[in-house]
Amino acid sequence: MRLREGIRLYIKAKRMQGVEWVKGAQILRCFGKEVGNLPLHLIRVHHAESFLGDGLVSRMWGYKYGVLHQFFLYWVAHQEIGGLPLPPRCRPLPQTFVRYIYSRAELHRLLVSTSKTQRGFMSIFTARTFRTLLLFLYGTGVLLGEALRLERSDIDFRKRRITIRNGRFERTREIPIAPDLLEILRRYHKNMRRKGTMIDPQFFLTVNGEKLNDHTVQKTFERLRRVAEVVRTDGSRYQPRLHDLRHTFAVHRLTAWYKRGADLNRMLPALAAYMGMSDLRATGRYRALTPERFRKQLNTLSPMRGKKRWRDDAQLMKFLDSL
Repeated sequence: MRLREGIRLYIKAKRMQGVEWVKGAQILRCFGKEVGNLPLHLIRVHHAESFLGDGLVSRMWGYKYGVLHQFFLYWVAHQEIGGLPLPPRCRPLPQTFVRYIYSRAELHRLLVSTSKTQRGFMSIFTARTFRTLLLFLYGTGVLLGEALRLERSDIDFRKRRITIRNGRFERTREIPIAPDLLEILRRYHKNMRRKGTMIDPQFFLTVNGEKLNDHTVQKTFERLRRVAEVVRTDGSRYQPRLHDLRHTFAVHRLTAWYKRGADLNRMLPALAAYMGMSDLRATGRYRALTPERFRKQLNTLSPMRGKKRWRDDAQLMKFLDSL
């Protein structure tokens, strides 16, 4: 069997388990493209070493190694190859990056401080725009790019639904939003319409009515964080980021669901779909960030059970609407 066919069959086998396995499939296809369509039994250690790279061992290096390891292990079990053509697994470097989960007090300080950072004629966007954007990111867990691509026509105020466009994978998803957040968006929209400065179709706009720039928003948030005095005290070299609002959304949702006694076997797949994650296991990284008293229960979940679509569960949709 040749490599290209082996990759195709292996990806098919993985997806029959009920996962899309997008990232792993991409890595295997890249490996196949670099190595060429060799017979599986002719692949050698130097092929894997060339693909993995000889730089510092990173988290991505470890992930790529793991994908190759499982791939070759699969074909060893099927007697297509006699051994694993892989170099020794190096010990990964200690993780220096840790996601930050904002407390509610910190979120409040950030919102209040927008009136300080967005003062004066030099501000590209208003404090109200900044506050609304921050609340939208925290209230939905969407990516910053998804929020900045949001157009006015993407919001259905009557049905309380928002269409989110993911530019990276060219996918769209429709999500429900809570009544409080909906009212905040409605007021912001009315305010912008009253000013008559809506040149671009995007929902979040500058004072001139043009779409917001990702880099500008990121830099403005760094200044906001300093003014609000939101800093890490855990020794990590990385300060809290705007993207951490997404992680905060997920962890706060998991914590709230557990407190309410919700069936998390149903909720975790819904959370993954709501946030636009391609793999249900992606939500697993948030378990380590939840309060310690919930950790044991969360780690025993089996979110892969059942084939029913989360959007077809009326009780679940009602619960999500209440967030």
